[in-house]
Amino acid sequence: MEKTMYDTTLLAIIPLHDLKKTYEGLPNGTPLSIANQGGLLFFRELAVKEGSFMPIPDLRDPMSYNSFLPHPLASKTPFSFAQIEELKSMFGVADDSNLDKYIQDTLKICEESSIRCEQCTYATSIEDLIDFVVEKLGHHVSTWSIENVEGSYENVTIGVVKLIYGNFSEPPVICHSQPFLFQVYFCHILQKVKVYAVDIHAHKKVNHAIMACHYDTTWNTNHLAFKLLGIGPGLIEVYHWINKNGVVWTKTLV
Repeated sequence: MEKTMYDTTLLAIIPLHDLKKTYEGLPNGTPLSIANQGGLLFFRELAVKEGSFMPIPDLRDPMSYNSFLPHPLASKTPFSFAQIEELKSMFGVADDSNLDKYIQDTLKICEESSIRCEQCTYATSIEDLIDFVVEKLGHHVSTWSIENVEGSYENVTIGVVKLIYGNFSEPPVICHSQPFLFQVYFCHILQKVKVYAVDIHAHKKVNHAIMACHYDTTWNTNHLAFKLLGIGPGLIEVYHWINKNGVVWTKTLV
């Protein structure tokens, strides 16, 4: 991924794990008043109709300056919570620093996900990422990602909304960039998801964004989406944007 220079007029980036803590215990009665302060993180279908107005959250990736390690080096670099002190020493990470917290969170989530999720992986090299995508989707794939970060923290006008993938029998793969010392992606299969391309008319220019819609929302009752939307698991569809450096992979018909 190329290095991105961000607009310095934007608000400070709020790491996702901090954002989850912010909404912990949020009353179901008035979730959107809080969500509007930083845009809608999760929303319903009716919120994203052509011609409507919508507050957009931060689309940036807080660690977008990172690059993958070469595969031979990545395979020898400690990547487990049990080896965290060795990892921190190798990269000179200070105890109780923000980076220390990012490392701990990513490693914890990685190890928990590897136990609970059979169709997900943490990729620490481009080779690992490609191997996972090929294993799940085959060799003929398309990739979808947001064009830029224009519209972050703005009340934009929604333009054309186009369905680009909706085959439930061949679910796509999504890869989320994770905060770490080097580029790490959390990749997983998206069951019962449709993927849309959306033109969002921001203040400076039009951004061609990517949006995912989950139709299977039988998630944990404490999921942030339910706190923001005020409705429980399995009762609604849930939409969200794919932020900068997030990549959706879909199977291409040949």
